[in-house]
Amino acid sequence: MAATVEGPDSVALQMKDVPAAAAFFEERLGLRRAPASPPGAVVFSTSPIAFAVREPLPGVDLDDAARPGLGVALRLRTSDASALREQLVQAGTQDVSPLQDTPFGLTFSSTGPEGYRLTVHGG
Repeated sequence: MAATVEGPDSVALQMKDVPAAAAFFEERLGLRRAPASPPGAVVFSTSPIAFAVREPLPGVDLDDAARPGLGVALRLRTSDASALREQLVQAGTQDVSPLQDTPFGLTFSSTGPEGYRLTVHGG
């Protein structure tokens, strides 16, 4: 039998300002840092796969990107989408959409660090 991929193992967003991006995910979304991160990255304790913010990889020029992550759908799960949305609005997060009822539960989107579009769903 041929070897196959089992599924995603981790997701990392490349950022110009890793400390500011890490602070957003910790302070506004409540993520917790994993016990260890590689140099130039902050890895969070998330499941079912790891999530991180990291410095750009060699050859990536984020200053040349019209909108970081264009074409990537980053969906985050929460137990209470309504409460999390309100927290983000109160914290001044940019461009928070209204809640929508979807097959994945209540869903909203917002602009995250450095222009990445984040969609949150659940509860």
